[in-house]
Amino acid sequence: MKIWIPSLLLLAALALPAEDAATQTVQAVDAALAAVSGPAAYEYCKVLAGEAYAGRHTGTPEYEAAARWAAAKFASWGLSAPSGGFLQPFPAPHAVVDSSEMTLTIAGKERKLVAGKDFLPILFSAAGRVSGGAVFAGWGISAPELGYDDYAGVDVRGKFVVCFRGVPDPADKRFQRHDEHRVRMQAARARGALGLIYIYPEVQANPNGDLLEKFFPAEISEAVADELFAPRGIKAAELKKDLQAYRVPITFALDARIDLAVEARHFPGAVGYNIVGYLAGSDPKLARECIVLGAHFDGCGRHLGILFPGADDNASGSAVVMEVARAFAVSGLRPGRTLAFVLFGGEEMGLLGSSHFAANVPAPLHKIRAMFNFDMEGEGDRSFATFSPEPAALRQAIAAADSRVGILAGTREIKEVGVRSSDFAPFFLRGIPCAAFYSNGPHLAYHQAGDSIFRINPDILGAISRLALLSAWLLDAGPSPAVD
Repeated sequence: MKIWIPSLLLLAALALPAEDAATQTVQAVDAALAAVSGPAAYEYCKVLAGEAYAGRHTGTPEYEAAARWAAAKFASWGLSAPSGGFLQPFPAPHAVVDSSEMTLTIAGKERKLVAGKDFLPILFSAAGRVSGGAVFAGWGISAPELGYDDYAGVDVRGKFVVCFRGVPDPADKRFQRHDEHRVRMQAARARGALGLIYIYPEVQANPNGDLLEKFFPAEISEAVADELFAPRGIKAAELKKDLQAYRVPITFALDARIDLAVEARHFPGAVGYNIVGYLAGSDPKLARECIVLGAHFDGCGRHLGILFPGADDNASGSAVVMEVARAFAVSGLRPGRTLAFVLFGGEEMGLLGSSHFAANVPAPLHKIRAMFNFDMEGEGDRSFATFSPEPAALRQAIAAADSRVGILAGTREIKEVGVRSSDFAPFFLRGIPCAAFYSNGPHLAYHQAGDSIFRINPDILGAISRLALLSAWLLDAGPSPAVD
């Protein structure tokens, strides 16, 4: 393992007056940092979160239009396209839900729920109309090999399974696979359930999963769950605390009937795109290696007539990557290594785009030496950074950059990746050093209609862009961080 640090001369030069050593390098870095514009990043974010691109649901015509707009920006700034062009296609099967209705009948009393407030169908639900009883089944997990099964002794045939998202023991990483939407849905369907209904504090759009024929997954809010549990004198929040405390299955039949109707269009052959541009490195030897700066470009789309703009998640991260690309391009600052700027599709559907890119890196970007990821950068006044434990130079570059930018509120190491990781995960799993950045929030409208441009702070976008630019530059200042 090579442990390396950025050039001490360069780090010192960044703090020295212009008349001292490394004047030209300092001036070039200063020019690039000065080129970064928070208002410009805000404008990209505003465009991406606008009506025209309908929430950028991967595979839709609106997503493709947004991707072509971003690719045109890359081209106009002088970025080069990989061998296949700025747009890298990958399979993106998806659904668009046009309308949905849910009615609860509890103890003989009927109530029609409000879509987007009380409930939402999961955005890969089958189309149709179904009715049935309901069973509460804890976390909806069947893991007998781990000594845990929410379905033991429970008959859910012809009924809806109601459960929380999570696992009985978060410290036991063996449960991680069972927290995947696809695994949980398949467990319920295999037992004859009509559908699975998550309980969330507030409902949120979720396109992460696969179409299962004649299976109807959905979400309800905690407030609605309280109504379901009222005949037993139970509150949803208290029930969740009991599951977390006792770590044993808690299941029971609900005195309720659920009627659910979903009108949806499915597109199994749809195509999504990663948007890829690069600036060639200035060192003929090192230019064969690249540093990837990436963010997921997609959102949850428009469903049931509700636009999920995805401004913070993640037009903001895409805007940061775009602004760093523009600042490097217009300033003329060129690290020795190539810089690749990648806007990934399909993150909300399970890291589809980043997984495809990591497995099919286009020429001439084959040798990735590090990856920086930006997800949810637009809300708040500070940033956090996480990074691979090795090489030490990665954290040193970020710390040195922040000594100038002054935006980090905290850092931590990435020890592992799980089912809720962002687009750095496919790279981390391949042994590529990674860093991930995100603002401090509060990210109040996650996957909701309220995630609009009005929540975005242009100053935080600018500060994180400067941190990203300087971190990438400093990381490039030493020899290869990879294992040789």
